Amino acid sequence: MSRPPVLMLLPPMIFIGLVAVFAIGMLRNDPDALPSARVNLPAPPVRLTPLSGKTVFNDQSLRQGQVTVVNFWASWCAPCRAEHASLAALSEAGVVVYGVNYKDTAEKALGFLAELGDPYRAVGADETGKMGLDWGLYGVPETYIIGRDGAVLKRFAGPITQRALEAEIRPVLDAARRE
Repeated sequence: MSRPPVLMLLPPMIFIGLVAVFAIGMLRNDPDALPSARVNLPAPPVRLTPLSGKTVFNDQSLRQGQVTVVNFWASWCAPCRAEHASLAALSEAGVVVYGVNYKDTAEKALGFLAELGDPYRAVGADETGKMGLDWGLYGVPETYIIGRDGAVLKRFAGPITQRALEAEIRPVLDAARRE
């Protein structure tokens, strides 16, 4: 008997490899979570354009020994509108929340904040998306919890709902504050 040609074995091997990759993806702890290469690393540089009449934050703001939240948002983003009340609740509870208006116009961003309220201690614009790219942003809304030392503790993709606030955001904030 002769051996099958190597090329005949290639399609089944590729199929088995794909099945393994899909199985690993489906069987991980939280298949909906988007991984972040930034967790436990220093927060990337802050490069923002000021919005008229608003205080802007910078790199030093994230490295002053306090736990902070950095939220990427846009006026054109419906889920950003949905999460706004949760951000306001965090801010009212004394959490320092910084805002990054992502790929938006200043007029629309300011209109959004005038309509819904401004939960941000400081806010700036990332008009080109360069800062979002540096931070590994998948899309808006996206929120990062920054520890006292300026390292990223958590990345949360999607709108912060009341459930997400209680189950995922507050526990990380509380743990970081105790440290």
